[in-house]
Amino acid sequence: MNDINPTPEFDVIDTEWRRREHLKYAFTIGAALCCATAFSFAGGFEFSRYEGAPSTVLKLAADSWPPDFSRWREWGRPLLETLATGVTGTVLGAALALPFAALAAQNIGPSPFIRQSVRIFLNAIRSLPGLIWGVIFVAAIGFGPLPGAFALGVHSTGMLGKLFFEAMEHVDPSPGAALKAHGASELAVFRFAVLPQAVPRLVDALIYRFEHNLRAATTLGVIGAGGLGLQIVTAFHLFEYKEASALIILLLIVVTAVNLLGARVRRRLLAL
Repeated sequence: MNDINPTPEFDVIDTEWRRREHLKYAFTIGAALCCATAFSFAGGFEFSRYEGAPSTVLKLAADSWPPDFSRWREWGRPLLETLATGVTGTVLGAALALPFAALAAQNIGPSPFIRQSVRIFLNAIRSLPGLIWGVIFVAAIGFGPLPGAFALGVHSTGMLGKLFFEAMEHVDPSPGAALKAHGASELAVFRFAVLPQAVPRLVDALIYRFEHNLRAATTLGVIGAGGLGLQIVTAFHLFEYKEASALIILLLIVVTAVNLLGARVRRRLLAL
């Protein structure tokens, strides 16, 4: 039986495969080292800090049980404030993100300079956390749900703008090219070719962002933006752990309901 000698093409393929495998292993090792370094820098390997953690958590859980719902009649307005902050912030962010996304998308943006400028702007406003925007708006217009809504709106503009223009860039270009061939304007191409194809992804991103904003609205209560967050922080400050656990349970119920509603809307969109 004659020995089978590898062809030059096989040598090239084998060399390329080995190179990719080596790169994959090097990337995996490098990523693991980066994670370990970050964990160490954060104090994750200081095991003495974990000694009293289990007993403290158990004591806090015991002090928080059973939940105290005796003041539930007073939670209606804070709950509405949290919902209003999440809805307003999401709607405001989406309304601003859509035109910015149209300007930033590679396939419909007017010019490279404008596209890059809008992308830099969107990146800048989402780089600041919503909590920082909340501090800025609380200082500017005072306490209450309004600064929280503006904070979520600005941060949502940056995040939704990115998700929106990426969705627009993945649409089928054929309908737009056909409209252009018939003399349609860029606005008409966006309205009748790009937007209808991107709507399911845009709505999916919008629902996800609303779920996020509902949780973030609670966090903003820490800096005076009202809602359930302020009630939870106040309960902890007063060592009313049972009331705090009841408020947390209420928040979990609301967020779960929003998640279920969002999942149902997503299924309807996929069925279209």
